[in-house]
Amino acid sequence: MATSAQPWQLGLAGSAGAEALATSGTSSTEGPERPGPLQDETLGVASVPSQWRGVQGIRGETVNCLHTLSYPPAQGQGLHVTGVSWNSTGSVVACAYGRLDDGDWSTLRSFVCAWNLDRRGLSPQQPSAVVEVPSAAMCLAFHPTRPSHVAGGLYSGEVLVWDMSRPEDPLLWRTGLTDDTHTDPVYQVVWLPEPRHSHRFQVLSVAADGKVLLWQGVGAGRLQLSAGFALAVQQLPRNTKLKKPSRGEAEVGATAVAFSSFDPSLFVLGTEGGFPLKCSLSAEEAAVTRMPSSVPLRAPAQFTFAPHGGPVYSVSCSPFHRNLFLSAGTDGHAHLYSMLQAQPLTSLQLSHKYLFAVRWSPVRPLVFAAASGEGDVQLFDLQKSSQKPTVSVKQTEDESPVYCLEFNCQQTQLLAAGDAKGTVKVWQLSSEFTEQGARETELLDQLASEVAS
Repeated sequence: MATSAQPWQLGLAGSAGAEALATSGTSSTEGPERPGPLQDETLGVASVPSQWRGVQGIRGETVNCLHTLSYPPAQGQGLHVTGVSWNSTGSVVACAYGRLDDGDWSTLRSFVCAWNLDRRGLSPQQPSAVVEVPSAAMCLAFHPTRPSHVAGGLYSGEVLVWDMSRPEDPLLWRTGLTDDTHTDPVYQVVWLPEPRHSHRFQVLSVAADGKVLLWQGVGAGRLQLSAGFALAVQQLPRNTKLKKPSRGEAEVGATAVAFSSFDPSLFVLGTEGGFPLKCSLSAEEAAVTRMPSSVPLRAPAQFTFAPHGGPVYSVSCSPFHRNLFLSAGTDGHAHLYSMLQAQPLTSLQLSHKYLFAVRWSPVRPLVFAAASGEGDVQLFDLQKSSQKPTVSVKQTEDESPVYCLEFNCQQTQLLAAGDAKGTVKVWQLSSEFTEQGARETELLDQLASEVAS
């Protein structure tokens, strides 16, 4: 995979990305092995109205499958969809292909694929763009403002950034294999604005090696470490009973991350030990670790929450309440926590197998979605029930796990979910799930204060 030598500025405002994506609206004729450029026609003058854009949501508690997307070469290798992300226009969905079961997938060739759902002649099995990846891709995230830039984390520990509008040379930056690189699989990547330059972004990565790292794009296609954190058992706040680390390990594996919508320095980490951690980017205490690093690593944990019965796979902070977050784990439970207390406000058993993902709705304060190890996508409306899903849809016929899901913040009636069969399904939500009701934020406040008291 070639490395771009051009000294791009990570996340700088500019029109280069948009110009590369805007097209005249001509359809592509490339075959599935040679996908054409990612043509985001919503950015060009010849915008193609999608079949659902601007349409009022369907009524009633219904969820329809609009698209079943896949990349046959990835499915032929038995790859799972390990992550999904919507781009900043809401028109393009991308997925990471990798493996989440046992095995060494560090040298497994895999893919990142993207589909422009507004493209003329969309072919569900022919992505608009395909990037070959040198190791299993575990996660990905589109840039908040540049529609074609996507960051990904690999099983090998590397973090990379691609420009999906450049099919011949998509790689913008990579961490490379240095002392700073994660030594274990990267489970999540997030774009964060730089503290003093809100229009410029860095990539944050979390991994099973217990490190949380911030990367900045520099010249010659390199991601350079700008700040870092490490989770050491002896530095975790002791407000709950923690399991002893296995094999005498000092580091605590990080599995998921979610940032507060109200405090840019506050984030929640999911861990292999099953306990969520409240953390801060402003932490100054040095981390007790022997892991090599070009920058001093700090200890971010401020508060430890009561654990799940197994590793936490997903965390999600409420966009509407500063103290509420959700977590999901291998015990099949979703926990609703307040930042103010260790015990969960409520615990819901959503699956008899693992629960792989949980996400709050970006538009309905009392709605969230969960992905189960039994092949279901579940939608909860806490206004209707705090114990059972309002709607549960079967994503996979054979109950293969659903590993990831993301709401579309631009086209809010769309929800994408990826599974172990190598498919991404785009679900259309009825207006019941997208139109905020009266007093909804008030009811959310009530939920947080009543149960916490």
